[in-house]
Amino acid sequence: MANWTLSVSDLNEYVRRSLAADPILRMIRLRGEISGFKLHVSGHWYFTLKDEHSRINCVMFRQSAQQVSFRPADGMRVVLEGTVGLYTASGMYQFYAEGMEQDGVGELYRKLEELKQKLMREGLFDASRKRPLPLFPRKVGIVTARTGAVVHDIATVSRRRHPGVQLVLRPAQVQGEGAAQDIARGIEEIALCPGVDVIIVGRGGGSVEDLWAFNEEIVVRAVAACPVPVISAVGHEVDTTLCDYAADVRAATPSAAAELAVPEKAVLEETLSAMRNDLERAMRGTLMTKRDQLLRRENRLAALHPLTQLQKQRQKALALTMRMETGLQKRMLLTKSKLTELESKLDVLGPKQALRRGYAMVLSNGRAVTKVGDMPLEAELVLGDGRVLVRTLEKKEGDPFAAQKENG
Repeated sequence: MANWTLSVSDLNEYVRRSLAADPILRMIRLRGEISGFKLHVSGHWYFTLKDEHSRINCVMFRQSAQQVSFRPADGMRVVLEGTVGLYTASGMYQFYAEGMEQDGVGELYRKLEELKQKLMREGLFDASRKRPLPLFPRKVGIVTARTGAVVHDIATVSRRRHPGVQLVLRPAQVQGEGAAQDIARGIEEIALCPGVDVIIVGRGGGSVEDLWAFNEEIVVRAVAACPVPVISAVGHEVDTTLCDYAADVRAATPSAAAELAVPEKAVLEETLSAMRNDLERAMRGTLMTKRDQLLRRENRLAALHPLTQLQKQRQKALALTMRMETGLQKRMLLTKSKLTELESKLDVLGPKQALRRGYAMVLSNGRAVTKVGDMPLEAELVLGDGRVLVRTLEKKEGDPFAAQKENG
């Protein structure tokens, strides 16, 4: 028996079969509090079930997890139904859960919910309080442990995206007794650092107990009161703390927080180039518009110049003069034509024709004498070919043609 040597695989397989063959370890019910819950991309659930003294690793495969009517969370008390087994690849003893039901709320979970509701009523988680992250931060403040992957991941992403952005670390204790107070002081101190425009607060993943400092009221209030925008990067994507609710932005991981805080230099250069082109086009358009306005105003000013106005008035006067001369000429021609017409009528209807036919006209002092009673002693007799001065010898009133009628 002493010469019997097993491989590790053989031993793990033997233990696995022994556990699987034990009827006491099959389809048992296990009560405890969930810690370190992880949802794998495959849909499987991985977590730890603990009580006051011990803990055991648990797994629930996707087919069984789909039958659970609620979403497990750290601090939640549950009752599992399943089988004890061994994962031979790692030699890990664990519980394979096939069913899960709630068994009340764990103490940590209860405290967390009470504090969450209290701070929510105060408005610390309101969306209206969230501030946008700066587009061009001068410095990025970091509050986390000095050692660990968080600082390395943030620095790596920051250098890749924009080497010119400075990182300022304020080391802080991120778990254990006194961690919450140190994190809160770190947030207050780094916010006062000149040039810091955004702050990343966080740590790597862990159990609910490991992350608990970021659920403490002092830390949540420090995040909410920070004068600089805060990015919360606590744990992994599935981890959620009250710090995440109070922060301006929540990042799934510290690397994602660096992606949010530090702008990509190439993208900024492209954006600036596009903005410069837009500005140049806008300037050219504005200059053309202003030039057109200036030309119109110059033309209006030139039109209002006294010499221009005088020239316009002179042209108007010249045009009026020409119109007046033309009108006068037309009027004179028209008058002359009428005068000629009247002369023709006067010649036909006037006394000349009568005088040529043998009639005479008696004038006294330039006025025609038409009545015998008005005949003066001396008068002027107008005939067809001249004038004769006559003296009145006798006046006879009556029909001047009566004698001719009698003789006729």
